Amino acid sequence: MPDGVPPCVSQAFFVGSRFRRDTRRVPAPIPAAKPHPAISRNTKEAIVILATKQTPTAHTETAPTFGGLALSPETLRAVHRLGWNQPTPIQQQGIPVMAGGKDLIGQAETGSGKTGAYGIPIVERLDPSSRTLQALILAPTRELALQIADDLRALGRERRLSVVAVFGGSSIIRQIEELRARPQIAVATPGRLLDHMQRRTLHLGSVAVLVLDEADRMLDMGFLPDVSKILSQTPPARQTALFSATISPEIHTIAQRWMRTPTWVRIAAPLPTVDSIEQFYLEVAEQDKVKALRRLMRDAGIASGLVFRRTRHRVDRLARSLDREGGVGVLHGGLRESARLRALRAFEEKRTRLLIATNVAARGLDLSNISHVINFDMPEDIETYVHRVGRTARMGRAGTAITFVGQYDIEMFEQLRKKFGEALRRHPLNIYA
Repeated sequence: MPDGVPPCVSQAFFVGSRFRRDTRRVPAPIPAAKPHPAISRNTKEAIVILATKQTPTAHTETAPTFGGLALSPETLRAVHRLGWNQPTPIQQQGIPVMAGGKDLIGQAETGSGKTGAYGIPIVERLDPSSRTLQALILAPTRELALQIADDLRALGRERRLSVVAVFGGSSIIRQIEELRARPQIAVATPGRLLDHMQRRTLHLGSVAVLVLDEADRMLDMGFLPDVSKILSQTPPARQTALFSATISPEIHTIAQRWMRTPTWVRIAAPLPTVDSIEQFYLEVAEQDKVKALRRLMRDAGIASGLVFRRTRHRVDRLARSLDREGGVGVLHGGLRESARLRALRAFEEKRTRLLIATNVAARGLDLSNISHVINFDMPEDIETYVHRVGRTARMGRAGTAITFVGQYDIEMFEQLRKKFGEALRRHPLNIYA
């Protein structure tokens, strides 16, 4: 099954290389997904679109264009001014869904053009003559909120749409003044948005479109209660779009509770190659993994290691266990941006030897000096494994990946052995010798 399809979306799964529907839950087969799906609000099924990230084709007569998406002349001019010459896969698949008023789950990596996928249909839909808040975009960080706001201003300039960015770490008085001007679009981080709601300086009763951007990062930062509270204050008839690189149980919860028959679009990014990485596994009991990591730090020549754990609580617990060794940093969604930057700077400057991180927090990192990747917790699937170990051996350097295999990891380990064969070797370290 494609990773993480929310239960509220019709179940679709892979068998071998074939894609078929689960007829045990869906009485009648759903027609093959089309780029312009028509989904009834009343049906309990949704169409799943699977697309592959592609490079632009050299044949201009067959290349997708923004002109083929039935956009207004004003929006087309704005798109071209931004230098967007050709829609990305998430834009090509997502824009028609949102333009049709349907709820959307877009699964795509950072940098795939998600802002355009929801921003273009938003500026097409909104009424410039109505000085009410019509669209709300939630983002995990102030940096992303500012970037989204800039893009939306550029897209909506000719239509005279007003955009305000609302985030912490900035003057709330100035934001109140901007909100008094009655913008049509607000881009906000959850915490600061709740501050404004409590002050009654921002009201959500007229929101027609709500977008959760980088939802996995937002939830990794502990914003699920805040996001749920915000969603509860918006009109039930709103259109909801959720964009995320990964689909977690918390995202399942949001989709089930707050979305109506969403169309799920997954853009499958090409996996990085692992050919130049030395891959090892180390059989170790769960209770001995910390001991094994200490031995590796002592004996394996780890100059700069990235250690993966599944949750931020596990990250913090491991960091405390290694406290006496020193030279350990952490990276997870519970950190303030300033703490995150300090951790990255210390690691890049080799003041810390290990960086312990969650999958979500490590996504998008551009660190070229990682000598070892250590899967302290077994990855959930092959794709996660490849993205993790691909953090090493950058720019022609050598790199090593070591995966701990405990008593609860056997099933996933067998999948790794089947996938990588002899390239995945037993590590010579024996902590029980």
